[in-house]
Parts: sequence; structure tokens; C-alpha cells
Amino acid sequence: MAKEIERAGFTITTMCNLLNVAKSMGNNPQLSKEEEWKLRYHRVGVALDALTKDVEGYTVFPVKI
Repeated sequence: MAKEIERAGFTITTMCNLLNVAKSMGNNPQLSKEEEWKLRYHRVGVALDALTKDVEGYTVFPVKI
């Protein structure tokens, strides 16, 4: 779907948390609501920042774990 949107001339970013799920969740997936919010806020910020970057092809932007 992303490729079709790009072909239409729109800039996109795809967000996926699956790259580091094991690392980010570890043995204790129970985050407090505040910790969960901070993690999600950071990752959405990275995705929005990615929209301002000139990239060629598949690019992974680092996020906090």
C-alpha cells in the first residue's frame, strides 16, 4: 500500500514497532501508564521527524527502547 501512495506523489512514513519488540518488552511487559505514554510519544515523534528527512529506500530511524 505504501508504494502505491508514494507513486501518487505523497510522502509517507510507515511506523512499525516489530523490529525491537523483544528488546523493548523484555521479560516484564508491564509498563506504567506514564512510561507507556512516554514510549509512544517518543516513537510518534520519531515518525513525524522522519517525514522531514530526505531518504532513499528503506530507512530505519533509531528509537528509545
